[in-house]
Amino acid sequence: MNIRQYLDSTYLKRAIQAGITEKENIKIVQGFVREAIDEQFKLVMVRPEMVAMAKKMITDAKSQVDIGTVIDFPEGRSTVEIKLDEAFKAIQDGADDLDFVCNYEAFRNGQVDLVKEEILKCTLLGLKHHKVVKWIIEVAALNNQQIIQLSALIKNVVMTNFKEENYATVFVKSSTGFYKTENNLPNGATVPAIIMMLENASPLPIKAAGGVRTYEEAVEMIQLGVKRIGTSGAKAIADGAVSNSDY
Repeated sequence: MNIRQYLDSTYLKRAIQAGITEKENIKIVQGFVREAIDEQFKLVMVRPEMVAMAKKMITDAKSQVDIGTVIDFPEGRSTVEIKLDEAFKAIQDGADDLDFVCNYEAFRNGQVDLVKEEILKCTLLGLKHHKVVKWIIEVAALNNQQIIQLSALIKNVVMTNFKEENYATVFVKSSTGFYKTENNLPNGATVPAIIMMLENASPLPIKAAGGVRTYEEAVEMIQLGVKRIGTSGAKAIADGAVSNSDY
């Protein structure tokens, strides 16, 4: 199976997180963009401040690779207004996909109306500009019941407020890949979590992100029904090797 069109090749570290200079970090991002073009991955996922640069590289190469970025990353605690401003700037810079971090902490605290509001308003902004919207729910921060409830909540907001033709472009996504877990527990996509998301977010598509490190794991996710896979080791996975990336 050629899985390249399922892969969102991802690099989201700030220079300080990678322990390198800004200039060195930009070179890494440029390498990811060039690799995505050469390998014909579905998408390259970069931080918002890197979108304009990635857009120019892809346009200059006459490539069909899409550009994705993350909004309110990685904690998702900002106000709806801040999320909307960040997303609008990314749209202006040329982003095709907007991966919003859902305010999962507010959800855990019972602030359901706040979460519904951000899902509605941010999804509306993305769809109005013909963008793909993804909602990261951070499964490692949730228990099973919360994974089920938040997946269903996103589905219900979308189905209540948008047309059926839009469903395919609003994803529920498992993880940021940056959540700190205790005792080295998985912080990304696991098969049980993905199954719960598939069962409760349908007909919205699912993106598995974080923790997919081999071709076999990627194929397993695709066979379960996942439509996208986010990984910082896309080339290794596509080539059948084991990715040693950490998200």
